Amino acid sequence: MKIGKSAGLVGVAMCVGIAGAQAQELDVRRIPHEGVAAEFYFSPDGKTIIGNAKLEGDEAHHVYIMNVDDGSMVKINGKGEDACSHFFPDGKRIIWTSTRDLTDLPSGSYSDPADYPTGAELYSSALDGSDVKRLTNNRVYDAEVAVSPDGKWILWSRQIDGEVDLWRMPADGSGEEQQITHTKGEQEGGAFYLPDSETVLFRSWDILSQGQRGMPMTIYTINHDGSGKKQVSTHEGTNWAPYPAPDGVHYAYVRFLPPHNFEIFLGNLETGEDIRLTYNDSFDGFPAISADGKMMTFSSSRQAAKGERALHQYIMDLSSLDLGPK
Repeated sequence: MKIGKSAGLVGVAMCVGIAGAQAQELDVRRIPHEGVAAEFYFSPDGKTIIGNAKLEGDEAHHVYIMNVDDGSMVKINGKGEDACSHFFPDGKRIIWTSTRDLTDLPSGSYSDPADYPTGAELYSSALDGSDVKRLTNNRVYDAEVAVSPDGKWILWSRQIDGEVDLWRMPADGSGEEQQITHTKGEQEGGAFYLPDSETVLFRSWDILSQGQRGMPMTIYTINHDGSGKKQVSTHEGTNWAPYPAPDGVHYAYVRFLPPHNFEIFLGNLETGEDIRLTYNDSFDGFPAISADGKMMTFSSSRQAAKGERALHQYIMDLSSLDLGPK
């Protein structure tokens, strides 16, 4: 494999194949965007990503669509506080989470499962934020949303009385909401469909360990009718933020490496083996792979000022790993 170099790199490629050892990062570049930003996902054409950012003048994080080349951003919503978002596979609409209609409820925190915002609801809209349609209507936490690759299903996490489970419903929001997991004491979330649009990849933790530093998390797959649950992560400790590759075999995910380092790995659903993708003492997380398998966007604090945890978006070149649709 070649060692790649390009302007603005903060990593170099030294890959000897997906089944071999990788001792350094593949090519990485920072997207030159404003403000702080985290947890973004690719559009079908790979030209933009959607996620949460906080720019100058914003009182809270809001959904933005960002150009991966120049970092320019389009604000989708400016009411309440926003969280997880995703593109529909036809690239014509987006889905996102917000407290925009229930700001009278306690604001809570999207990063604290003991205080998730009960005003968080799911919405879809056009790419410019117009034609907003509310998809859920209750006073519980609805977030961590994704869409199946065939465009037929919406997948998300719902918290009721402290318990978090996975749910699905038809993508237009007109059909019945169906609960996928019914596990007492297990907190399931961060779920995405595999390319078959029937298998769900997700992470889970034990509610008794909730809030611990380095909280143990396990990655599973399950059929979207709730059957066939299977553990796929093979390491103890924190296995977090899984995201499937378009080849249907691999997935990016985050591991917590002692003493306090989050790094991104590429796992194999068939063999259980993995390779490390990021090598940096700062936080690296929220990986998402493009539809063609050639790029991964992720959030990192690697270029933040000393002592800060400000996150920005980066792109890693995965083209040498052959992760595209088969």
